[in-house]
Amino acid sequence: MEIRELNKKVQNDNVALQDLRREIAKVIVGQDDLVDKMLVAILADGHILIEGVPGLAKTLAVKTLADSISAVFQRIQFTPDLLPADITGTLIFNPKEGTFTPKKGPIFSNLVLADEINRAPAKVQSALLESMQERQVTIGDDTYKLPSLFMVLATQNPIEQEGTYPLPEAQVDRFMLKLNVVYPTKSQEKEILERMATNEKPKVARIITPEILLEARQTADSIYMDDKVKNYIVDLVQATRDPRAYKLEKIKPWISYGASPRATIFLAQASKAFAFLNGRGYVTPEDIKAIGFDVLRHRLLLTYEAEAENITADKLVQMIFESVEVP
Repeated sequence: MEIRELNKKVQNDNVALQDLRREIAKVIVGQDDLVDKMLVAILADGHILIEGVPGLAKTLAVKTLADSISAVFQRIQFTPDLLPADITGTLIFNPKEGTFTPKKGPIFSNLVLADEINRAPAKVQSALLESMQERQVTIGDDTYKLPSLFMVLATQNPIEQEGTYPLPEAQVDRFMLKLNVVYPTKSQEKEILERMATNEKPKVARIITPEILLEARQTADSIYMDDKVKNYIVDLVQATRDPRAYKLEKIKPWISYGASPRATIFLAQASKAFAFLNGRGYVTPEDIKAIGFDVLRHRLLLTYEAEAENITADKLVQMIFESVEVP
């Protein structure tokens, strides 16, 4: 497909996503970046980890997105006493027939909200690994496929908070994006007060189907990416592993492990989805910069030296973007 045709198809398919964006804005105030990145993840077939202190509408944003789509939504509240079977399902014994029958868990949905995921220990968090990567769940001896539209949206409180468990690295790496939610501005907070401090809360309508989203996802996947842009993505990820090759000797002592090849794949997919949301049939370096922090920030394992010097993953990603040559 030529770029001109692709641009036209992107703009046509994008209408439904813009309608969805406006519908969510009826409830969510000032979290435009969060809403856009949730749509990027849906288009790129990825999962999201949303971090922020309590009360910043993380759960509300996910629930509002789900309420706007004619899809099956399940919320799982992660607690210290949750069991893996509470997520994936289990086998139930039938004494009459002497057989076991599978009882599927809440993971068998289109959109799954893993609320406060770091309130549960690692063995429970790990129950999501197979479903997030292979899009399937094993119960007993049988494996069951998950729906084509399947997405885990996890929320977590900052690690320093009481009663939280750090997520295993394998789990964190399966999230395409990690989004940091910040406090609203003064004017946004006033709008939140006027909109939400009442018994009549705003509601959204179901305005889009999974079929429309899956078609938009196919279009996003076909978006053109030049070889120079592909090389730029590879260079960014390589720079997290071998900073010296990119004249970043300074950051070498601060990175314990760099980003995995999964980061390269996710950065490409998310950049295509971001270009789609902006009505373009091709990816630019600006798309990569716009989504790069969300893809890379949780994939850098920092050394004790970095923590001692208050060096954050975001600061390191910023330095990498400033040093790697833009095509």
